[in-house]
Amino acid sequence: MAQKKHKVLVGMSGGVDSSVTAALLLEQGFDVIGAFMKNWSGRLEDEVECGWKTERRDAMRVAAQLGIPFMTFDFEKEYRRDVVDYMFREFEAGRTPNPDVMCNKFVKFDLFVKEADKLGCDFVATGHYARVENGKILMGSDPNKDQTYFLWAIPPGVLPRVLFPVGGMIKSEVREKARELELSVADKKDSVGICFVGEVNMKEFLKEKIADKPGEIVTTEGKSIGRHDGVMFYTIGQREGMGIGGGTPYYVVGKDIEKNQLVVSSNFHPSLFRSELTAFQANWFRKPEIGKKIQARIRYRQPVADCEITRMENDRVHVRFHEPQRAVTPGQSIVFYDGEEMLGGAIIE
Repeated sequence: MAQKKHKVLVGMSGGVDSSVTAALLLEQGFDVIGAFMKNWSGRLEDEVECGWKTERRDAMRVAAQLGIPFMTFDFEKEYRRDVVDYMFREFEAGRTPNPDVMCNKFVKFDLFVKEADKLGCDFVATGHYARVENGKILMGSDPNKDQTYFLWAIPPGVLPRVLFPVGGMIKSEVREKARELELSVADKKDSVGICFVGEVNMKEFLKEKIADKPGEIVTTEGKSIGRHDGVMFYTIGQREGMGIGGGTPYYVVGKDIEKNQLVVSSNFHPSLFRSELTAFQANWFRKPEIGKKIQARIRYRQPVADCEITRMENDRVHVRFHEPQRAVTPGQSIVFYDGEEMLGGAIIE
């Protein structure tokens, strides 16, 4: 008797990575279903149409080329609640959140997995540049595309059912494979910006929901050198967009929410560097030993830096870096590694 094929639900976004993901799984003998997640159809108040229809059409074309069934799931209400509203709350509180992390946590590896369950699928797959081997998440083989930074918050329980078929490839190989299969998206440009919302001017996007709250821009010595239109519109380490004239370039080193002041300094001021931080909402795939040398990064594409965890309490971690880190930003993610293995992560306080 022929062995039953494993069934997999593939998140198809209309891009080349997820299209090649579906094609590779088909080649590997899986029973493949393609699915588009409609998470965002417009802006906030005016509901201007965004590009989701084009993306869905591209995904449908590829599914038709591959001869696989295609579905659409509407997660817009949940995406707005768990990703977009969260983003606004965090910015309003003076932090700089990472919406892609929350999208993976609540949408792609929760709601999507539940739909896979309803369809009787054994696995879910996406076009992320990451690898799952022996129950561990490893960095993607393409160092310029590795996306493990955005995957730290996914529920560890779903990991055995997750497939990342392009994770062991480099981007040029993925495009080459798409051309070889004559997929319609082979040379389509990569998407940028907020997950599913796309490329937006973040400040303008935030202003649709958050009112201006002007205040002083002050140096670390307390000298007033300008005005800002709301500390929530700026992030630690930012240089552009403050409208401060004069010869010295200034960088944001802090936000005083109580005084409504934006604190700035030169690029090499000690206040822009920190050797220690505390983070919360930790999520672990493999919990490291306290005091053991591991690595971490505090932003996407930053080289990993040596560190150790000095304390863990409930979901909080205290971290000490071997070298001071520039622009440690509250609300962003710190993601931990042991060599190529991604151990977990947390949100910087």
